[in-house]
Amino acid sequence: MSISQDKLAAKRQAKSAARLYAVQALFQMEQSGQTVDAVKREFLDFRFGAVYDDVEMAEGHVDLFSLLLEQAVNWQAKIDQMTDRALVAKWPIDRIDPTLRALFRAAGAELLEGVAPPKVVINEFVDIAKAFYPEGRESKFVNAVLDHMAREAKPDAF
Repeated sequence: MSISQDKLAAKRQAKSAARLYAVQALFQMEQSGQTVDAVKREFLDFRFGAVYDDVEMAEGHVDLFSLLLEQAVNWQAKIDQMTDRALVAKWPIDRIDPTLRALFRAAGAELLEGVAPPKVVINEFVDIAKAFYPEGRESKFVNAVLDHMAREAKPDAF
């Protein structure tokens, strides 16, 4: 790889890590009742690049992480409504697993913000679902819900 390819790969990895951290932070906020500022500070100070059992966590893209976290909170009602419309009527968002709810909120924020093309956002968050649920069918469920949400958020992108 050339130097520019290395930089591009590192930037892509940092953005992927930021998305994962945003899902974890949103989950933590819901479970603990902490504020967005408190959780953001904790992640930036202690989680980005931390070492656990001799494994170094990736450095996340700080701007993307902050944007996803703040917009997921700011637009939570709108994102939850988009998610509800993508779900079967018997499964409102409050019945969805809290990890998936956090994932839909982070992805919804990115879809509404238009940071990346919808297909990139969907692929990234499907990969996160696979990381959380490696044995399950959740990744297919996430793909279907996010596809519906993306078509609603950015209909001209399809």
